[in-house]
Amino acid sequence: MEESRLPEPVPALVPYWLNAATEGDRGGQPQPGDEGTSPCARLAQVLLVEDNHINQVVALEFLSLMGVQARLARNGLEALTACAEAAPDLVLMDIQMPGMDGLECARRLRAQQRDGSLPNFPILALTAHALDADVAASLEAGMDEHLTKPLDFIALRSRLQRWLKLPDPS
Repeated sequence: MEESRLPEPVPALVPYWLNAATEGDRGGQPQPGDEGTSPCARLAQVLLVEDNHINQVVALEFLSLMGVQARLARNGLEALTACAEAAPDLVLMDIQMPGMDGLECARRLRAQQRDGSLPNFPILALTAHALDADVAASLEAGMDEHLTKPLDFIALRSRLQRWLKLPDPS
């Protein structure tokens, strides 16, 4: 009888991809040349920047169910590295994280976009902080929208559809 085991932890700074639609044929990994494919001809690529394991699991599952390829960064520094390696179509950014928080990371990503070292992509704040001052701080840091936790699948899908072409639900 085979024992069930938890998957091995993913090493830091090595993003992993989730993609239910193509997991069988490509193993869920990005392939050489994917970067040059137009967004309409490939699945949207979202970078989730989140340090809480439970929030990671929920958000990555939601993104997978939406037919989106998702990468994970556990803090702002990992997010900067991940964006430099392969710019996403959209970033979902937690605000409070160890090391570099989401506000500082958004500022740095926007600076890199202004100087031309990164293409433009939307950054959506993803946080439990829902006060008007929190929303204002997110927008001031360069975020395009401010989503609150706990995540709601329908609300997240609705917000992502403003910025990305998502596959039709089936």
